[in-house]
Amino acid sequence: MESLEEMWRSLVELTHSHHILMSSVLGVGFGYILLRQWLVGSPVRSQARMDGKTVLITGGNTGIGKATAQELMKRGARVIIACRDVVKGAAALKDIHVANSQNQGACKLLDLASFQSIRSFVDNFLQEEKKLDVLINNAAVAIGPRLESRDGYEMQFAVNHLGHFLLTTLLLDVMKKSAPSRIINVSSKGYAMGKMNFDDINSKKEYKAFDVYAKSKLANVLFTRELSSRLRGSGVTVNCLHPGVVYTEIGRNVTQLDFNWLIKFLLGTVGEALYYLFANTPKQGARTTVYCAVAPEMENISGKFLSDSRICDLLPHAMDADDAERLWCLSEEMVKLKKQE
Repeated sequence: MESLEEMWRSLVELTHSHHILMSSVLGVGFGYILLRQWLVGSPVRSQARMDGKTVLITGGNTGIGKATAQELMKRGARVIIACRDVVKGAAALKDIHVANSQNQGACKLLDLASFQSIRSFVDNFLQEEKKLDVLINNAAVAIGPRLESRDGYEMQFAVNHLGHFLLTTLLLDVMKKSAPSRIINVSSKGYAMGKMNFDDINSKKEYKAFDVYAKSKLANVLFTRELSSRLRGSGVTVNCLHPGVVYTEIGRNVTQLDFNWLIKFLLGTVGEALYYLFANTPKQGARTTVYCAVAPEMENISGKFLSDSRICDLLPHAMDADDAERLWCLSEEMVKLKKQE
């Protein structure tokens, strides 16, 4: 039988180990809270209203787009959701109306992977709408197997850049008439890893899913800067932004890549869990978009890249004026803008 002294010593050691364990758990928990707060960023402090404003959001039926639509409707805007799935779009509007007790939205069919769909959408929009105060190019596809749009272009580049390029340029006249007006392009800090390979712009020679996604996000930045230069003095501003790491449907194709079973497991299980733990909600991810749309101090700011509602410095390759102009001219050819205008 243990002596009283030995029993006491064991109890002290057990208590000490328990304290160490509890301290470690608390430390990890506190660290996680601080990291989450840093990742989430700052809330939108501006209380500016959007009464009487017309807003168009691509991909507004889910994720960041839906959260953005909800916040802007709450501020009094009339929001038009443009998406390829009008059933989901209608359901999203119903959710927003219930949450906001507002009925200030509409859903229109738009497939950014089809130039014909984009042109039909714009024709319909211009017949029904007299103004456009804010255009939010939010929709995107990411990191899937190589697919081509209806016009024969690689899908990520087609949807994330070309589709929005055509949509925006076709709406410029009505936005100029609505000035002061704002164009907001949802990009990503992933642009940093992008490279504009003009000799293989359609990624036929080499396709690496993330590299192509990063290229499309770099294209968003270059497009923003070139468009800003072309719109100088028009009363129309254009900015782009990084929404943060957000838990949305955009990554739904990640596990469809041609990886072996172990990588699929890590991406689909462990990766999914970590993504959920550290990613922002769509509402949190929409904060910078909302800030760009409503903040009075952004009215005369153009050609900038924002993250966490703050203007950020761009890397040199994203500020290359020659690349921006070359991309613009190439995009005009690819969407057959000059031929039809």
